[in-house]
Amino acid sequence: MSSPSETLALVVTYTGEEAAESHLSSTMSHNKCKENMLKMINEIDQSSSGIMEEIEKCKDSATDKKKMLDEEKERFQKAAYMALDMLNNTIFQTYIRNSI
Repeated sequence: MSSPSETLALVVTYTGEEAAESHLSSTMSHNKCKENMLKMINEIDQSSSGIMEEIEKCKDSATDKKKMLDEEKERFQKAAYMALDMLNNTIFQTYIRNSI
């Protein structure tokens, strides 16, 4: 049987080796996590760049559609005003004829 001091020395030595191994394992695990996070960050950056490009395309498309709709609205308004003018003239001429 070994003495208590010998047992303590073995436990301390074993614990010291275990601590070193645990620290090394923890460091390796930490480094692996950092690598994985960097990969994910790069993937996110690439995806966000693609998304930003799509957003810009959609903005351009929406601007073009708005311009077309505004032009079409203007044409319809002009046509409506012309129709109202024609009706006004017809009503006015009818009124004048009936007044004479």
